[in-house]
Amino acid sequence: MRHEASGHDRVSGPNGEPDNTFPALDGVRHRYLRLPGLRMHVAEAGHGEPVVLLHGFPQNWWEWRGVLPGLAAHYRVICPDLRGAGWTDAPPTGYTREQLLADVVALLDALELDRVCLIAHDWGALLGYELCLRAPHRVRKYVSLGVPHPFVRFDPRLLLTIARHGWFEPVIAAPFLGPRLLGRGRQRLTYHLLRGFTTNRNTCSENDIEMFAAQLREPARADAASALYRCFIMREAARIMSGAYRNRRLGTPTRVLIGAEDPIVRPEFLGGFEKHTDDFGVEVVEGASHFLVDERPEVVLERALAFFAPPGRGHEAATGT
Repeated sequence: MRHEASGHDRVSGPNGEPDNTFPALDGVRHRYLRLPGLRMHVAEAGHGEPVVLLHGFPQNWWEWRGVLPGLAAHYRVICPDLRGAGWTDAPPTGYTREQLLADVVALLDALELDRVCLIAHDWGALLGYELCLRAPHRVRKYVSLGVPHPFVRFDPRLLLTIARHGWFEPVIAAPFLGPRLLGRGRQRLTYHLLRGFTTNRNTCSENDIEMFAAQLREPARADAASALYRCFIMREAARIMSGAYRNRRLGTPTRVLIGAEDPIVRPEFLGGFEKHTDDFGVEVVEGASHFLVDERPEVVLERALAFFAPPGRGHEAATGT
């Protein structure tokens, strides 16, 4: 049964031309979906089997600019701005695991998508795992970027690594302080996140970084970012570290890509999934840190196309080579 709140608004100029509110990317169309308690912006391209892309922090749908055209040549690609990000509403509440997951499920229902392939990065990847665990019938295959799996074993070295490189998390989560540092003045914290977790600080152009940083100058979005860390990201990390998923099983075929130079997600911490998964693989990508989609879009695209290819179609057919 579909959710009743599935209306949508097409976005176009007065004469039907594309709206220039959004950064331009060939073949991409925009619309707003009216979900329960939230107006969500969605960028779409291509046709065929649906592939949903969930962005990370502090990004929005524009994170996928390097892979979206290649995916759209084979699939219908759907890139939502999640609650509080991009051009989606930024209400003061709703940044809990339950509500954020409900937003994604409502998105699928509004678009009448029974089952999708999924690619997700960063906190979007945490939601991706939750969707696969809670509603496995909704996801055919899943590619997680920058987040290994929720079955990570406790390791004191991991706590030291997080303390050294993840110091910004409690800072962002702090009311008043977090929003101020993210959105005010020279936004040094925002720029640190976008440049400091790449192998090359010039990976993203100034225009691309501005596309992400500008959103956080809106007080409501800076507040939403702080609430996201406070109510979801840090709590979910604590749940994983405490073993909350030790009795769960992931049935969705899943592939994980981790940057070889990611300072937090290190190869030595990637084990522990063997007894919890049916079809799971991890690849460490050279020449990348946390922002794999920005740094190595060609690898993300190639791996996703090969993985999503229907049975009987080889890698060459999936990539068109």
